[in-house]
Amino acid sequence: MSAAAALVAALSSFMHGLYVMRNQLTRGLPRRVMYVENKDGDVDGVAARIGWVEFSKTGKTVYYRGREFASIGGSGVRGNFLDVATREEYWISGVKRRGSNTHRAEKVAVEIDPDALDAYRALRSGK
Repeated sequence: MSAAAALVAALSSFMHGLYVMRNQLTRGLPRRVMYVENKDGDVDGVAARIGWVEFSKTGKTVYYRGREFASIGGSGVRGNFLDVATREEYWISGVKRRGSNTHRAEKVAVEIDPDALDAYRALRSGK
């Protein structure tokens, strides 16, 4: 995203009351297509998903598929977020353009949410 496009997105979000603190995870956006992996089980039937997540204003809380995830920073054993309700560890990160979102030592099934498919394809193609 160009600097001008980022500024427009930030101003638009701020004007609509959706301003989100800019950090590596949020990139200043109120929602973003991201990779979500449950390190202790599955996410609605599969080990990992790619879909739209929403952020709190501070960017330290992520919301996905009705779940609330709190950032645990570097204190997690295998993840960077904790499901507030179940206390399970999750790895939540940006989608990699090359498509290798899973750890090279792990083979997990990844499902892309239908509403995120077009955005995922655009990310992968670099457009």
